[in-house]
Amino acid sequence: MDIATIIGIILGLGSIGAGIFIAASTAGAEMGVFLSASSFAIVFGGMVASVSVAFPLQDVLKLSSAMAAVFKSSKRTLGDIIEEAVAIAGIARKGGTIELEKNLDSIKDHFFRDGIEMVTSGYSIEELLDVMNTSIDYREIRERSQADLFKTMGTMAPAWGMIGTLIGLVIMLAGFGSGGGMGALGVGMSAALITTFYGAVFANLFFLPMSAKLSSRIAFTSTVQAMFVEASRLIHLKKHPLIVREKLNAFIPPKERKREE
Repeated sequence: MDIATIIGIILGLGSIGAGIFIAASTAGAEMGVFLSASSFAIVFGGMVASVSVAFPLQDVLKLSSAMAAVFKSSKRTLGDIIEEAVAIAGIARKGGTIELEKNLDSIKDHFFRDGIEMVTSGYSIEELLDVMNTSIDYREIRERSQADLFKTMGTMAPAWGMIGTLIGLVIMLAGFGSGGGMGALGVGMSAALITTFYGAVFANLFFLPMSAKLSSRIAFTSTVQAMFVEASRLIHLKKHPLIVREKLNAFIPPKERKREE
């Protein structure tokens, strides 16, 4: 689980809850006025409706898996990835193709394993690079559709909040015109604004940050896979592990670089 995502959501909800409690206590109002099933239905249902119009059904049905991806974390660092590539380069340098084939199952990353398998299968460097870079390009396209889906939901949430507010205002003014009085006007105005509140919370605490999180994950994965492409190329050329290490270190920040001990 990604601890930062969980902490951020809990902190955001806690801040909102604390703000509501303090403001309500000061004004002598009830916190229950912020709970509205109808407002939730309008905002959340409206967001789902919007993305259903904007995206293919297969992408919308993957919404739950996209949310799960936001909370998923990776314990591997770029430095660890370089160590794995250097180890495989050492095997290739000493034992050649036969030893590489024996150690394919020990490679954790399936993308890197596919690259090394192409090396052992006799692919040319041009073919290897073409296949691996094409895989990166189309993975990014697939994953960016998920980030775009969350971004669209974050954009639509405040709009549906305003729609809910307009609905509430129409109902409120209709009731006020029927003789509800100023008390009914205040209560109705409060209820009408709840949908705008829900829309802003959905957008700025959940969906826009989730889109940004997925975008950063896409960039990280692309960096990792670019490193594996370069490692596969160097292993294909039977370069020394030290050269592989130095080339791959160029991809990452100096603090994460590992040197041979």
